[in-house]
Parts: sequence; structure tokens; C-alpha cells
Amino acid sequence: MGRAISREAFDETDLATSARRLREDLTELARVLVAPGFGQVPPTVGAELEFFLSSRAGRPVFRADAVRTAVADRRLAPEVSQCDLELNLTPLPLAGAPFSAMSHEIDEMLDRVAREPAALGARAVPIGSLPSLTPDDLGPSALTALPRFLALERSMADRRPTPFTVALPGPEGRSLRCESIAVQGAACSWQVHLTVPPDALVRTYDAAQLATGPVLSVCGNSSLVLGRRLWHEGRVPLYERGFGDRAARRPSRVAFGGVGTSGRAYDLFAEPALSHPVLLPASSPAAASRRHPHSGLPLLDELRVHLSTVWRWNRPVYDPAGHLRIEFRALPSGPTATDMAANTAFLVGLTARLAADPGVRAELSPEHAAANFYGAARSGPDARLWWPSGRGGGPDRHPARVLVPGLLPYAAEGLDLLGVDPRETGRLLDTIGRRVITGMTGAVWQQRRLSAQERHADRTTALRRVTAEYAELSAGGAPVHTWPCPERRLTLRPTGPKHDKER
Repeated sequence: MGRAISREAFDETDLATSARRLREDLTELARVLVAPGFGQVPPTVGAELEFFLSSRAGRPVFRADAVRTAVADRRLAPEVSQCDLELNLTPLPLAGAPFSAMSHEIDEMLDRVAREPAALGARAVPIGSLPSLTPDDLGPSALTALPRFLALERSMADRRPTPFTVALPGPEGRSLRCESIAVQGAACSWQVHLTVPPDALVRTYDAAQLATGPVLSVCGNSSLVLGRRLWHEGRVPLYERGFGDRAARRPSRVAFGGVGTSGRAYDLFAEPALSHPVLLPASSPAAASRRHPHSGLPLLDELRVHLSTVWRWNRPVYDPAGHLRIEFRALPSGPTATDMAANTAFLVGLTARLAADPGVRAELSPEHAAANFYGAARSGPDARLWWPSGRGGGPDRHPARVLVPGLLPYAAEGLDLLGVDPRETGRLLDTIGRRVITGMTGAVWQQRRLSAQERHADRTTALRRVTAEYAELSAGGAPVHTWPCPERRLTLRPTGPKHDKER
């Protein structure tokens, strides 16, 4: 949910001052982006893991503050709801085996949460949406009582009626009447950060937009949301509509976004910043003059706080330590550390390779990228995705389960460009390949296990059992494609777009 602030309420004067400072920060950013040497750092990768707290019986546990206090590790951060926490992983150089190191850090920290006696039986569950959560669980009392979340609650209430309606599509789609932004606590993501030099930001951002759909199609993990069967990634419409203050002639604050058509890194920041009114002013009265203690660069607090309230699924990040990043926000939490490491390797590798391939980028439009993203969120491996056919004449639509295996060697080339150890690349991309062969994503597993449980129990009991079983398997660490499940898919037709006969 972004940067901390120190106040819960703001008046019109505060908002006007913030809007003025925002424009000043953008002017300063334009100077920083062209400063000699800025952002010239070796490529690194980092991540934020949002996870749920659950009892061994599969019920959500609302003790995030107590768990964070007990574990006493600065890497743990609060989230919008008291049943969620966020783990900020250590950024690592991409050269070598960074994804294995990330996996080990996740396992170590989630195990610490589970072993902490003060957690009173709560265990960490990395999943896109906890199946046993209900709408009644996420009212105002579930909101984390920190100034940022309380101020967001006030600001959003000023822009839409309360209670507000959230329409969730899917096989069991429903409309919820919600009283608090705490409903966003039903969505947990795995957010990846990749450092990028300023002169490569636009093409890498465009590549990230194109890579997101194919990757998301084979890593869905949010198909049971607030008691209903929804999209493979039901987290996506929940987040978009839960923070949707869409006004006439203004884009939604939560959206997939476009591409950097101007070719200027500055515009990737300015467009979202100027498209939305300020929700949370930066609290410091001297924000405009503050500088980083080591780099000496401006903090640009007003810009950074404001952009933390414009939730694009991929977005650029200015870090006053001296670099730019792309934040990939579309991937779900879980199912295991190994799965998340594999998803990250596929996404980063595919992005890097696309960034180096202007021919492929030229064949796919922003509309293709957006259609792929929402198609993947809706249908997972059964999505039909736009991709160049290799024959000329424009892109074709390919089933994701056929397209993705053909993209794995392409992603491996991208990881090689970044200096990733080939053994790391091979092991993790093989995990993706095996997931496609079995057809077993976290989303598919959840749906099938719920069907099996409902043969013997009512929906509420079945959802708790699915949650408890998922948590056990996730803690075991074996990737999701190996989990026991009814009706597993065991075969796949030949892979690659050239074999697609369904056009």
C-alpha cells in the first residue's frame, strides 16, 4: 500500500499545497532523470510478499500487529487489513542465483512467523486470496489503524458513497456492499522490483506490459475470493473495483495502463501523477527541500506518496538512493517460495528479452497487452493470448498453455542477458514448464479441491478445509504442480505457436 504518512485527515489547503508541490517535484524529477550518472547501477531484483494469517483450522486470524511485534523484524510491514502482512525482501544483484536466495529468505521468514508463540497459532499463508475469508470479515474493524490507511479510508469516502458496491465477475460472480477499504485485505500480491537505467526505462516498461499476460496465465492463485468461485485471478477485479474512484473523463486509479508512446521516461511518471487528484499529501512541511542523506538526490516525497495511490499493475518507481525501478504488481502471492521464484524468473527474463527485441514489441499494441492481461486473469491457462505468429501479417491468438512453453527459451535468453546463472534459469523455467504440462496452477488446485470437499461438506466448511490443506502444502515447499489433486491433467500437445491449430 505504499509509503507511510503521519496524519489521518487533510483539509482543502493541505490538498492545494500538495498539488503545487507535486508539480514542483515533477519539474525536479525531469532534471534528475537527465543528470549524468543517475541510475547507472548494476541490475538488481527485489520483492514484496503480501501474505495472510490463518489458523490451523483454516480460519483467518486478525493479529497482524501482534505478529509483527513478536517477530520484531524490520522486513515485516503492516498491510491494509489485520489479517495481512508484507515481507520486504533484500534486494539482490541479478547476476548469479538471486531467485534461489529470494526463495530461501521467504521460507526463513514465513517459518519464523509460524514458530512465534505470540502469534497464537497463526501461520503465514502466501496466496492471492484466502478462500475462507468472508465479506463480513473485512469491515471497518479489520482496518489496520495506521495514519496511511485511516487517511485513505477518509479520502476514498469523500469520493464515493459508503457503503460502496464492488462487482466481482466469474462463475459465481457477485456484487458486494463494502463499508471499508479493508476489503482490499482479501487480495495479496507478489510484487517484483527490477532496477532499470533511465535510458532503458520506457522500452523495459513496455516490455513488462507485454510480458505480464503470458506469465500471469500460468501462475494464477486467486480463484476463490470471499466465498465464491471467480476468475483464476479474482484478485485483479477485486483490487481494481475496490479502489475504483473512476470519475467522468478520468481513468481509474487502478488499471493496467498503456505504454510509453512518447519515448520519455519522465512521462511514465507524469501521466499517472497528473491524471488523478491527490488523496494523501506528504506530511513534511519541508518536503520539497528534503534530500537523501547519501546520494544527495531530492526525496520528491510529494510525488512518491501520490504515485503510491495510483495503482497501475506495472509502474515506474523513483528511488532517491539513486536509481529507477519497475514494480511488477500483477503476480499473486504463493503458492510456495519455489513457485514465486519461478514466476519471477519467467517474468524478469521475458521482460528483459522483449526489451531487447523491438520487432516483437512493434507487433503488439497496448490493446493486445491489456487484452492478454485481463484474459489471463479471467481464464488462466485456458486464455487465448495475442502474440506474433512469426509469419508476418500481425499477431494471432494462441492458447496460453501452447504459447507459454515456446516463450520459456526466449525468457532464458533474457535471463542470460542479465547474468543469471544458467543452472538457476534452467531449474526455475523447468518448474514453469512442468506446471503447464500438468495444468496445475494454484487457482486450478483451489477450484478442484473445493469441488472435492463440497461432496462431503457445506461451502463454509469446505472453504476452511481447502484453506487448511493449502497452508500445509504451501509450508511443505513442493511446487504446486506436484500437489495431490483430483483430475490432474497429465499430457499436453506439442508446444509453441507454430503448433497452434486453433487459430
